[in-house]
Amino acid sequence: VLWYNGHGEIGPRALGNRSILMDPTIKNGKQKINAVKKREPWRPFGASVKQDKSKDWFNIEDSPYMLYNTQVINDNIPAVTHIDNSCRPNTVTPEMNPVYYELLDEFEKLTGLPVLLNTSANLQGEAICGTREQAIELYNRAKGIDTMVIGSKTWIR
Repeated sequence: VLWYNGHGEIGPRALGNRSILMDPTIKNGKQKINAVKKREPWRPFGASVKQDKSKDWFNIEDSPYMLYNTQVINDNIPAVTHIDNSCRPNTVTPEMNPVYYELLDEFEKLTGLPVLLNTSANLQGEAICGTREQAIELYNRAKGIDTMVIGSKTWIR
């Protein structure tokens, strides 16, 4: 899912406003996202997790800016688990990003997982989408993105 919502992030990571998101339980998820983003296969992916559930999935309690690597403690999320069993999670609170937290909450209600694979909304060598037009262009160019959400509007291939 290409997710474009709210203001753009400041800093080196996608924090749930300009992101490509995916179910982290998909066993070949890394290969799927690498094919979409045209990235090298060894590069890891981050995860977004509800902050109040982070200790159930990662050896970290709080990491709102996705700056820390930590060990994954639940083997049910292979798409975000690097070869050394690490991940760089982004812990999300309702105060920090209410819409994105609501998405994580709804995903948890549907699947039992408060975690999503989260990578920046761009292709290799390109900047993260900064405008709606860039998000739409990325959605039209990138093979393998099934759905795009911009604010309250959804496009499904």
